[in-house]
Amino acid sequence: MSDLVDLFDHPPLHEPVLILGLPGWIDAGNSAANAVSALLADGDSELIANFDTDVLLDYRARRPIMSLDEGFITELSWPAIELRARVDDEGRHVLILSGAEPDHAWGAFSSTVVDTALDLGVRMIVGLGAYPAPVPHTRATNLAMTSPSRELLDSFAGFVRGSVEVPGGIQTAIEVAAHEAGIPSLGLWSQVPHYISGLSFQPGSIALLDGLQRVAGLTFSTTDLALEAEATNRQIDELVESNTQHQAMVRQLEEIWDSSDLRTGLGPLPTGDELADELQAFLRDQGPSDT
Repeated sequence: MSDLVDLFDHPPLHEPVLILGLPGWIDAGNSAANAVSALLADGDSELIANFDTDVLLDYRARRPIMSLDEGFITELSWPAIELRARVDDEGRHVLILSGAEPDHAWGAFSSTVVDTALDLGVRMIVGLGAYPAPVPHTRATNLAMTSPSRELLDSFAGFVRGSVEVPGGIQTAIEVAAHEAGIPSLGLWSQVPHYISGLSFQPGSIALLDGLQRVAGLTFSTTDLALEAEATNRQIDELVESNTQHQAMVRQLEEIWDSSDLRTGLGPLPTGDELADELQAFLRDQGPSDT
């Protein structure tokens, strides 16, 4: 076993699915982060491995958190990269890799994750993410799929499959390494409305958890996220209704969504500058009390 990981004693695992939740790249609306948080909060999870953050992380960029009580240092919390185990609602075994995206040694880290997955009998690896897209919040959340295996992509229907060149994240590096080692691997991506991609968007998290059921047969409760999603959508509706330009924008997106291939294709993504300008204008118009 690699020096990058400490694997602890744990109960036997039966063909677990490894879910990747390492923030640091694209996660519009915090959809993936909130989905992973829900997985770790909903049901007991057991820590089965720690990765060496002294080697993997730049602490100047990810400093430990110091807790003070009237000058007394009560705690110094270091960033962690952990592998935890739990079962889904039907008793299927699940592994969740969460924590900070490594700053260093991506190749060694990816190989270590894959070797650990092989040792634990992992049957599939699924990465979670989300990206801003020209879609309205009033429609169902689309999921895109990526994979280094064309055969795996072709075995699933109903997912967006786009063509684009973008910088990759550590989850993609792990998925490629897993594919080369013979472990089926793919990424699931929520399409988050570009005009709210800087806010928490729970419908995107729910879509990711539903996607885990579609691709890996895993079942998780989404009740709490659904309640949060209802409140979020009401807030977004109120913000949109307060501005006629935003109303027109959403209506136009609805018309395009209903009549085009945006439901089954990537569609014409706005540029990064357009996304940033739209989001900043949207939030600026609401005033400090609404953000």
